[in-house]
This record gives sequence, structure tokens and C-alpha cells, in this order.
Amino acid sequence: MSHVVVIGAGLGGLSAAIRLAHAGLDVTVLEAQDAPGGKMRTVPSVAGPVDAGPTVMTMRGVFDALFADVGARLEDHVTLEPDHILARHWWPDGSTLDLLADAEDSADAVRAFAGPKAERQFRRFSTATAALFEGFDGPVMQAARPSFAGLVAHVAPRPAIWRAMGGVSSMAARLAREFDDPRLRQLFGRYATYVGGSPYDSPAVLRLIAHAEARGVWRVKGGMHRLAVAMAGLAEAKGATFSYGTSVRRIETQSGEIVAVHTEAGERIPCDRVVFNGDPRALATGLLGDRAQGAVPPKAVEPRSLSANVWAFAAEPRGVELAHHNVFFGADPRTEFDPIAAGGLPEDPTLYVCAQDRGGAEAPAGPERFEIIMNAPPARGEPEDIPSCRTRTFPVLARRGLRFSPEPPDAALTTPTGFSELFPASLGSLYGRSPRGLLSAFARPTARTPLKGLYLAGGGAHPGAGVPMATLSGRHAAEAILTDLASTSTSPQTAMRGGMSTGSRIAGPARSRSSPS
Repeated sequence: MSHVVVIGAGLGGLSAAIRLAHAGLDVTVLEAQDAPGGKMRTVPSVAGPVDAGPTVMTMRGVFDALFADVGARLEDHVTLEPDHILARHWWPDGSTLDLLADAEDSADAVRAFAGPKAERQFRRFSTATAALFEGFDGPVMQAARPSFAGLVAHVAPRPAIWRAMGGVSSMAARLAREFDDPRLRQLFGRYATYVGGSPYDSPAVLRLIAHAEARGVWRVKGGMHRLAVAMAGLAEAKGATFSYGTSVRRIETQSGEIVAVHTEAGERIPCDRVVFNGDPRALATGLLGDRAQGAVPPKAVEPRSLSANVWAFAAEPRGVELAHHNVFFGADPRTEFDPIAAGGLPEDPTLYVCAQDRGGAEAPAGPERFEIIMNAPPARGEPEDIPSCRTRTFPVLARRGLRFSPEPPDAALTTPTGFSELFPASLGSLYGRSPRGLLSAFARPTARTPLKGLYLAGGGAHPGAGVPMATLSGRHAAEAILTDLASTSTSPQTAMRGGMSTGSRIAGPARSRSSPS
């Protein structure tokens, strides 16, 4: 019987643990923090736990499939509520635009916002992004080891996808040809930040993210962290064992194979398989030992993605009417992304405001929970200018009509340095490797590594960043392990029960250098 140690209880690690435990393997999950979720975490507030990580759930089918593959139902573990308003967008000139769950409603909203020509351009854009999504889903996102050649073979007979891909154009350049209205270019360019990139150096193909959101956005009742808790509970129900507050110091190998994991507390845990659900850069930089260092080449983790300054707090809002997801744009995206590219704070940032308690029939009374995200460069190893971060957030929102009472204290802010401490070797980059360049989707490390017995899961591995993508990475890792075990099996006693379908901390220091994500 194989013993698998999963380092990190992020969504990738949880997804792998669920499937492996269901298949009958002995699974131990080691998590440095005191709760599951990795970046999907909460901080306390007077209004209850505030989500302080991912806030948007798309591609619900990924989670339905995960639970169904192990004989469970997602709806028995969490309550999901569809968002009618995908996001509410605000510009400095006072204009606003809601993108809506119904595609026709969105087209009508764009027409009212920017005129009939903009509506026609939006409809063409929606058709193109749908083609991109369908073209990339199978050969890239769902594939364990995607290749550019495989993608070419898949899309060659489909000229609509070729046209939509945009060749070597950047996302911003392609959008400039698709939309006359600069506000719409700015709106759809922000989807590059969903995977940690700038629209000026991310490939045009990432426009497909807009379709992933257009297919539906879901609120998790009680907050996004409830999804991580539900996944951990399912893994435990399948037989996985969790050890929280347990940091890993190194991975031990003998004769080129994994034999144990050593914790910071000095415990040696024998195992023959490891799923690493941290930033792959931790392996590449030797944080988990010399033997594991060669398992991830530097080019698979560099260049780094964006980081962020994140406020998570409770307060009473005043002013504009908020939806669940709100985006307050600056006047010129260049004044956001050019300073970030140079390593500084944006001059005129776009501010994302998640009103966690909004989206239902009525706005709640009293303090509400909020998460505000401002894009930022990776940590530079220098003291960060928290006052400047504050002035780029709350006075900017106040000028746009949104005020909070009280304003949150500095302790409610996590900077790139804070994220770097929470997720060692990440440099605070929240999305792993940058999506810069046409072939960036094929540069991330895949689940199976050159070190026998070591597998990767999480947003830093294929298929990349984002809640559904990290969850898919766990499926890839689990399938790789089960395939490898089956190919080396020499005895019927190693048959695994259950089987598996293959269908389609914000505040506070890290506990150790190898705290998983």
C-alpha cells in the first residue's frame, strides 16, 4: 500500500488528497497553517471571518466533477448561489457597467453603456472568447501534459479558433482592434490579472478568461473558505489524515526515490509518494532539500507573476450601491501597469472591491465584510510603503463615492512581503509563473516531475492559477500517481478500492520557510 504525503492543503492538494484517499491509498496532508485552503483563507473581523484570498468561483463543473468522481455531491457540502451580476464596473467619469449572467442582458447593458457599435463588438468578442475557451479546454486545461504541437493539431481544423487566438499579439493590442471604446478595452484587459499578468505583455489568448466568467459566477454561502473546508472534510471522510500547524523541512530520497518527509518539528514520515502543493519555486530554490531542487527547472517558475496589496476587514459602507464584485478603474491602465512593471506601486490603480455580504435580495445591516485588492509587483526585499498603499486605496475610493466607517487599520493589509512570508520562495507572486509570452501556458511545471515519487499541484503548476485551475491540477497529480502505481504493480494485493473516474493568511508571519500553500 502506497503512502502519499500531500504537502499543503490548498485546493490543489485537497483535490489530490480526495481522489487518492478514495482510491484506497494511505494519504497524509501536512499543512503549516491552522486551517485548510492555502491562499483561500480568512481573517477574523467583527462581522465574522472575512475571505482574504480568491473571491470568484467560476467553472463550477470542475467541482461538481470532483465530488461526483468520488461518489459525493457538491451541493451536499456547500451552498452555491449564482451571481446575477457578474461584476459591477466603475470609471472616473462616473460611468458604470454591469456584466450579467444572461448574455443577452450583458449585450443590452453594453449597448446602453457605449452604443450599438459597442454592442456589436461585444457580441463578436463573446463569440471569439467562447471559441477560444472550447478550443483550449481539452488540449490544454484538461490535458496532463499539454504541448503546443498538440494544441495546433486540435485547432488547425477550426479556423474560428485560429482567428480568435490573436497570434503573437498582446492582450491589450488585440482588444484595441476589437473595441473602439477604451473603457471596454480596459475592462476586458483586466482579465489578464486573473492569472497574474499585465494586458500589455500577456498573450491575446487569455481573453478566454472572460468566457469562463461569462459562463457563470457563483457565491459560496458563508464565504469562499467554506469550499476549502468542505473539500478537506470530504478528504477526511475518504480516509485522509490531516496534520495542521505542521511545516515541512525537507524531502528525503534514497537511490533517487522519495522515502520520507521531515517536518520542522523533527518528525520523519516515511512515504513513497509526495504531492507538493506549494509554490514550485520553493523546490527550485532548494527550500525542501538539494535532491528535490532539480525537480523543477528555473525557467518553469520565472518570470514571476503579479502580487497584490490586499485589505480584508469589516466596516459600514457609505455611498455607491455595491454588487458582490466591484471594479473601480483608474483613468489610464498604463498608469497602473507601467509603474508595476518598474517595480513600484501603481500611480492610478484599479481597485477590486469584494462586498462579501452583498449579492442577495437585500444589503445587510451593520458592518459588512470587504476585501480590496490592488495589483502590485512581487516583493523586492525592501520595506513597503504602507501609507502610500493606503492613500492609493481609501481616498481614491472616497473620490469615487465609496467610504468605509471605520477605515481598517494597517494590520488589515497584506503586502507582497507579507505574502512572501506566508508562501515561502513565492516572492509574494500570487499566481506562480507570469503568463508573459505566447507559450507561457506550456512553461509551467506539470504534475509529474523528474524525481521519482514527487508530483506537483496548485496554482504554480499546470494548468495554472485560479480556483478551478488549481483544483484541476490536483486531479492531474492524482491521476499521475495512480497511473504510475498501476504501471509498476506486480501483485494483485496492490489493487486500490473505490476506483476513480477521469471525466472531463493574510496577516501574520509564516511558521517556517517551507510553509505550503
